[in-house]
Amino acid sequence: MTWADFWALIATLDGEATQESCQRLAEVLSRRSVPDIIGFAERHAEALYRLDQEKFGTLPVVDLTARDGRPFPQSSDVFLYTRCAVVAAGQAVWESVFFDVDRFAPYTSSECDGEWLLYVPDKAYELATGREWNRLTRYSFESYSNKDGWPDLPA
Repeated sequence: MTWADFWALIATLDGEATQESCQRLAEVLSRRSVPDIIGFAERHAEALYRLDQEKFGTLPVVDLTARDGRPFPQSSDVFLYTRCAVVAAGQAVWESVFFDVDRFAPYTSSECDGEWLLYVPDKAYELATGREWNRLTRYSFESYSNKDGWPDLPA
């Protein structure tokens, strides 16, 4: 799957990874070939992997503070869901954050959660084949897996 095809499919989310929009995307994707579903999963994982960088992951949750008033850090799960929200926002947003970290910050809001996007490839595969998918992708989308993005993390 080309990046253009991936972003065209992501555009069906209308900028947000809600349960409804992700179900719609899974249904659209399920009508494509299994290689396309796999290709989508690969592009999705790579898009998330590329966002897995210290400059984004160390940003605080924009609308929360700790009890002592300090900024509230993103957990690994929140960081993953935030990256999903950035991808769901579309190609222009995704590309822009690499040049301006301040464009990433709004997606750390506790009101902004892209978790549903994680399940789209698996749901599409299941709809297309009737089977669960035990998948691996070339890139891990788990937080802190991009060693180049987190050069100071211990190996």
